[in-house]
Order: sequence, then C-alpha cells, then structure tokens
Amino acid sequence: GFPSPADDYIEGWLDLNEYLVKHPSATFFARATGNSMVNAGILDKSLLVVDRSLQPQHEDVVIAAVNGELTCKILDQKAQMLRSANLSFPPIPITADTDCIIMGVVVHVVNRLCTHS
Repeated sequence: GFPSPADDYIEGWLDLNEYLVKHPSATFFARATGNSMVNAGILDKSLLVVDRSLQPQHEDVVIAAVNGELTCKILDQKAQMLRSANLSFPPIPITADTDCIIMGVVVHVVNRLCTHS
C-alpha cells in the first residue's frame, strides 16, 4: 500500500496507563452519570481517572461520598461546598452535619466521540 501522510507526524507509541495513571496503587476509574459536570468537560458516561493519593485542593474536581452517595463535583474549600459545573444543579453545602468523604481527585476525563463503534 501507499504510506500515510500522517506517518510524518507519529512521535511514537503512547501507553495510556503510563500517561493517565501516575500512582497505580492509588488510582481508580469511575463512570460519570448525568449532566451536572458538563461545563467541566465531564459528560454523561465519561470515564474518570481518579487519584486517591493527591491532596484535594480548592477548585479541584473530586469524587466525594456525601451521606453515603458518590458524586463528582468541584471542591470549593472557601465556601465549604461542592459545586456542579452546570448552573441547573444546586451546590452541596458541607457542614458539620454532612457526612462527606473526598475519595479522590479527578485527574483525567475520557469522552467517547464516535457513537457507532
């Protein structure tokens, strides 16, 4: 066959585990559901790469267990709340009465573009 014009731009093979997972023993994958994080690029059914070894910082996207339910939100440490990236969804206040455990920081998002494969 003929060589592909794209061959000139190939830099080498990319190992997705090496690229996406910096701390293998502390990393897990989660599947997003819903539309509360669409403005952060997290779509319904996005694959989230979550690192438990990172200390959550203000404005990080995190996976949190709030009163026993897992959620993906933006950590707002200044206002003591978890915010959605979609104004249609209200924030979740973090008070002394809230059972909230940050499970990890979302470090990568994998979205599917082609729906017919």
